[in-house]
Amino acid sequence: MNRFLISLVTGVVLTCGSTAICHAQTIRSEAANHPRIAAAIRELEGAIVYMERAPHDFGGHKAAAIRDSHAALVELRAALAYRAQKDR
Repeated sequence: MNRFLISLVTGVVLTCGSTAICHAQTIRSEAANHPRIAAAIRELEGAIVYMERAPHDFGGHKAAAIRDSHAALVELRAALAYRAQKDR
């Protein structure tokens, strides 16, 4: 019984893991198909890091810019994930 349960759990974990890997590969291919979106993601990530490390608050706009940049990243990644799902 214990061996069966261990085998079952292992199979589920491996299946989920391989699905996640396939999904990640599909998203990478979507990023390759949409290089401007991929570039926007990289640039926003860099801008967020820059703003977080900046010693000044950009006239009080720093927090809102970081928050909105994070929201934009979520939407851009969702756009690539949507295309990846549709292209399966």
